[in-house]
Amino acid sequence: MKYDPIKQSLGKIFNKTPFLRIVFYRLLDLLLLRSWHIRHELRMLGKNGFMPDHIADAGSGFGQYVYYLSKKYPSSKITGLDIKQDQVDDCNTFFASIGRQENVSFEYADLTALNAREVYDLILSVDVMEHIEDDRTVFKHLCNGLKPGGILLISTPSDQGGSDVHHEHEESFIDEHVREGYGIGDIEEKLRDAGFSNIHIRYSYGKPGNRSWKLSMKYPILLVSASKLFLVLLPLYYLVIYPVCFVLNLLDVRQEHATGTGLIVRCKK
Repeated sequence: MKYDPIKQSLGKIFNKTPFLRIVFYRLLDLLLLRSWHIRHELRMLGKNGFMPDHIADAGSGFGQYVYYLSKKYPSSKITGLDIKQDQVDDCNTFFASIGRQENVSFEYADLTALNAREVYDLILSVDVMEHIEDDRTVFKHLCNGLKPGGILLISTPSDQGGSDVHHEHEESFIDEHVREGYGIGDIEEKLRDAGFSNIHIRYSYGKPGNRSWKLSMKYPILLVSASKLFLVLLPLYYLVIYPVCFVLNLLDVRQEHATGTGLIVRCKK
């Protein structure tokens, strides 16, 4: 199952005007549980007085999180880093069109060759590491890019079915992933080896979140993959199903999970 063709189809619809693109960002923030968890972590950091001057979104993609960060931290410098030049160019054009080019910019970056040194106070990496084979190198580069005391915040699938793989030899529902997911011990060891400390890891996508993901993401994507005609029915589908998903997402963020298909990682240089 490939996400990119569906992303491109939706992008053509929502990228027609800046207003529609902002609507799309806000819909994603409501829909995607990982976005709920990231916002929760940022709120917790804010309660402890953390206020970053320079932020990087490592693997910024369509710019959803950069848009959120630019609203939450309007005086901060925010840099989106992505390996797809067309995404970089598109995001620079969009953010200039809404007047945020003064503190927001996007740059081409291969994270396995990132050469930043003590630049950022906060680095965000949302659903990126599962796509990168040489993760140890990337973790070291991200650590080098942070100022002393800087924070790295990661959302990534766990090895408890995070790529929708639950049995040996079962294929991933999301076939762009190079690994099925991280074990807590595995990612903690790699982060310590890269130079991070104060590593806090918790499961996301517990029972309520996993149910929400299937209802809000997996089933609609499978249906759209089967027939693009289902795109027309998506608004009606979400009108019926989203109130249920909203409650499930809220429960997932507020509960501690003994296991889950996602991991939220916060660590410090």
